Amino acid sequence: MSSSSSDGLEETLDELFDEILEYTYNDIVEAQTSKQRKWAYIERNREAGHDRLWNDYVSEYSTFSAHLFRRRFRMNKELFLRIVHDLSKNVPFFRQRREATGRFGLSPLQKCTAAICLLAYVFAAGTVDEYLRLGESMALSCLHHFTDGIIQLFGDEYLRRPTPEDLQRLLDIRGNTGFLGW
Repeated sequence: MSSSSSDGLEETLDELFDEILEYTYNDIVEAQTSKQRKWAYIERNREAGHDRLWNDYVSEYSTFSAHLFRRRFRMNKELFLRIVHDLSKNVPFFRQRREATGRFGLSPLQKCTAAICLLAYVFAAGTVDEYLRLGESMALSCLHHFTDGIIQLFGDEYLRRPTPEDLQRLLDIRGNTGFLGW
C-alpha cells in the first residue's frame, strides 16, 4: 500500500507541478508580449528640416549672421562646413542615402548639427527633434558616429598632447587678456 499510495501522490504532485509551471510560463510570456510596444512612425518632414537649417545658417544669404553662427555652434562657419564635408566624405554614416521608399535620408548637415548641438549645449537627445527633424535615437547615433569620426579624421592633428610651444602660446594669450594670477 505504501508504494502504490506514494506512486499516486508522486504522480499527482508531478501533474500539479507541470500545471503550475505551464500557467507561470504562460503568464510570463503574455506579460512580455503585452509590454512590447510598437513605435509609431512619426513623419518628421526631414527635407524641410534640412532646408530650414540651410537657409538659416549656411546659405549665402542666411537668416542669421556669421556672428550668430559662431555664438550658436561655438565655432566659425568655415570650420563647421569643413567638418561636415570631411565626415560625409570619409564616414559612411554621414553620407546621405536614399531609403527603400526612394526618399533621401537625413543630410550630413542635419546629422553633424545634431551632434554639435548635443555637445555644445548638453541638450537631451530628444530636444533636437523639432528644429532638425530627427528623432532621439538618431540624434544619439549621430553623436556616437560624430565623436568616432572626429577622432579618426582629426585626432592626430588636434587631439594630441600640447607641445611646449603650444603651452607658451596659450600663456601668452592669457597674459594679453589682462587676467592676473592663476
